[in-house]
Amino acid sequence: MAGRRALGRRFGWLWASFAVSSYGTGLGFGAFSFMAILVLHSGPTQVAVLAASGRAVGALVAVPLGPWVEFRRKRPVMIAMDLTRFGALLTVPVAFAFGLLTFAQLLAVSVIVAAANIAFNAASGSYLKALVPREDLLVANARFESTTWTSTMLGPPLGGAAIGLFGPVTTVVADAVSYLLSALGIRAIGGTEPRPERSGAPRLRAGDLFDGWRYILAHPTLRPLLLNAMVVNGLIMAAEPLLAVLLLGHLGFSPWQYALVLAASSGAGGFVGSRLARPLAARFGAHRVMLVSGVLRACWPIGLAFVRPGVPGMLLVTAVQLGLVTCIGVFNPLLATSRLDHTAPDRVARTLTAWSISTSAAIAAMTAAWGVLAAATTPRTAIAMAGALLLASPLLLPRREHTAPAEQDRNPSPTSLTP
Repeated sequence: MAGRRALGRRFGWLWASFAVSSYGTGLGFGAFSFMAILVLHSGPTQVAVLAASGRAVGALVAVPLGPWVEFRRKRPVMIAMDLTRFGALLTVPVAFAFGLLTFAQLLAVSVIVAAANIAFNAASGSYLKALVPREDLLVANARFESTTWTSTMLGPPLGGAAIGLFGPVTTVVADAVSYLLSALGIRAIGGTEPRPERSGAPRLRAGDLFDGWRYILAHPTLRPLLLNAMVVNGLIMAAEPLLAVLLLGHLGFSPWQYALVLAASSGAGGFVGSRLARPLAARFGAHRVMLVSGVLRACWPIGLAFVRPGVPGMLLVTAVQLGLVTCIGVFNPLLATSRLDHTAPDRVARTLTAWSISTSAAIAAMTAAWGVLAAATTPRTAIAMAGALLLASPLLLPRREHTAPAEQDRNPSPTSLTP
């Protein structure tokens, strides 16, 4: 494509692998909930437990994976995590075919996939930092972000149609196969990757499990960014199921209206925002754009508390989601780039693991808390409180730009890649 910045063949394979797994995840969005409801006839409480417990327990299981990933070659770890997710997901259609599927199996598979996601993301972030020149990290992260939002826009509607035509396990199979294809793509990257040298004690110690958190909490930029991410992600995700209850249960929206409004506005906003991130950063400065987009994304969700039935309500939800996700699409690649930029090469995997675990735990805790709040009040009240608290979240963003430790990138990294 004319004008597109070339990042090399190996990044092309990495991006292709990310794309195929993202579209598989998009197709499989909500598949376990569908399986629990349509096949196992589970109630709303069990479905909620499945969604929250898989994320929370998976994050707990992933705690020792950060130090483990740090001192291993990253590409084999990524392939192993892809194959782990492929194998775990494939057990679901097999059990379904033999009439052996249980709720416990769905829960176990969701835990395995959640833990493997965290380990994969930690390894891929470290690998990307070594693969792509520092000045191109924002370009790479913006491409990942735009792919994520495109798959979010197209995947769930196509997945819903596939379930309707071919049955409830169809999208689980598609998701599983996408991880197998991702593993093959990562293998095709080629090149050699030296084994990272372990500093300090030769074996993993209990104290090493918390290295990622210690590094983040001692850092003047990473600490406020993590706290902001925990609050913002937690409050936004906590309000999503309550919005579904409000729109579908109280205001009479049909399921197709709800899905269409959220998928179209979210996908379009995220794609546009991610494409704007790099030119805006080039013109106004990355830190300033990240700060402004972080402030703006906190202003939209309060509008959901005022949604009404009918076309005006649909238009309001569309406008709020479009504005919110456009700001998120700008903010996320800048955040991902800043996070890699400010993390020492031999700390990336541990830092990203701690980050993922913290945000996953915050989302699980706030989702549960806001469910209790909605039961004690109303879904609209709980959504309004989440929106009001989000308005204060920009106070957690770092006001001043701290210089990234450029000297670390000028030194040979233990994870540097050679052709």
